[in-house]
Amino acid sequence: MGTELHDLTALEQAAAVRSREVSPTELVEHALARIEERDAGLGAFLTVTPERALAAARAAEKRLARGGDLPPLLGVPTAVKDLNNTAGVRTTFGSAVMAGFVPDVDDEVVVRLATAGTVSLGKTNTPEFGFPCYTDNDLVGPARCPWDTSRLAGGSSGGAAVAVAAGFVPFAQGSDGGGSIRIPAAVNGLFGIKPSRGRVSSAPLGGDVTGLGVNGPLARTVRDAAAMLDALAGPAVGDPAWAPPLPPGETFLRRADRRPGRLRIGRAVESAMPDVELEPEVAAALDDAARLLEELGHVVEEVPTGLLGPDLLADFERVWVLSATLLPVPPGREADLRPLTRELRDRGLALSARDAMQSLTALRLFARRYLTATDRYDVLLAPVCTMTPRPLGWFTADGEGAPDFERQKRYAAFTALYNVTGQPAVSVPLHWTADGLPVGTMLVGRPADEATLVSLSAQLEEARPWAHRRPPGW
Repeated sequence: MGTELHDLTALEQAAAVRSREVSPTELVEHALARIEERDAGLGAFLTVTPERALAAARAAEKRLARGGDLPPLLGVPTAVKDLNNTAGVRTTFGSAVMAGFVPDVDDEVVVRLATAGTVSLGKTNTPEFGFPCYTDNDLVGPARCPWDTSRLAGGSSGGAAVAVAAGFVPFAQGSDGGGSIRIPAAVNGLFGIKPSRGRVSSAPLGGDVTGLGVNGPLARTVRDAAAMLDALAGPAVGDPAWAPPLPPGETFLRRADRRPGRLRIGRAVESAMPDVELEPEVAAALDDAARLLEELGHVVEEVPTGLLGPDLLADFERVWVLSATLLPVPPGREADLRPLTRELRDRGLALSARDAMQSLTALRLFARRYLTATDRYDVLLAPVCTMTPRPLGWFTADGEGAPDFERQKRYAAFTALYNVTGQPAVSVPLHWTADGLPVGTMLVGRPADEATLVSLSAQLEEARPWAHRRPPGW
């Protein structure tokens, strides 16, 4: 064991519960005390649910006492992103217009985390309806990077990332429609997995009309993230898409303990955003990752440019704003939305059915072409963000609404491509700046091949460990 309970990984906590070295109640009480002490300055949580968490911990202890088959993550604290419905628990979607909403249904990912034995401590901070690539809202304010609290934690799973990076929970659930797991993972020195389209169910309410969004884990270690992905993975009845299952008896956690073999890796630095340049530290992180991969025996090649086409960004933007047309905004409360949300919603409502269908179709056709053109590579290597973690207020420095969106597009110019293609992608924390800021790098797998990404990431973690790196105040 580590010197403190929060030093333990999720899998170490689960093992300690099983061996009776620690109880679920002790883990939950320790985590709640840390949140009470530290979260006011970090903004990880929108809602903390101590009574429910302690009741779940006591139930886990009774289950442990009964014996028999136990779920793999029994008693391990975690948290649910506040874009996901939780029955009986306030779910705000990061919006003041939904501040009092309490759903009567759990999202499938919430059910599966509970089935795996985890104990949710509450709902993590997210920007209004999850649209920005940073986390700030009118309810609790910004999620701040624990490595430098003058910096934003990224988004939209910023609260989840802060909860893990600050040692409140060992892993947390996030979601990613354009980079929203990978960006906060990169900003906060974590490992995050955006699974393949259809790997994790969005039931019962998620319709996946755009096909962009998916739920996945944020963790300090590859093995913890793999264990959460095992808990989340698999379709539910009625899902519009599903990824093929792993072979019988195989798990993502087992793949973390297996060498990936010699891989052909394509370095992909083309962006749909014109004239985007990488900050020197981001370019250095990418170069460093390429060298490390070559040292480990992999072949790294440059992916040819010219694969993205001139209309990709415009088509993506139309599809992105299309999802804003169905926001559950109470009548008469439109003016209470934040300027960016109003901007995107207005753009979506102004689309004709023909324009929307054209862009949806264009993205699907593009994905087929891109996947065919890059099929020679086992894995792609790319930046996550174009810049180091941004200071508070940076995105709105030119104005709110449309100017904010333009800055976001330049900052997060690489991640959304792989939401369009549906490929699995991870952010790996291999680089820190001289002044202590994390800079993650992205690895992208073949369709439905999270297993290779997990195996390769574990190899990188072994070669260049990162879990010992902890932010101030840990």
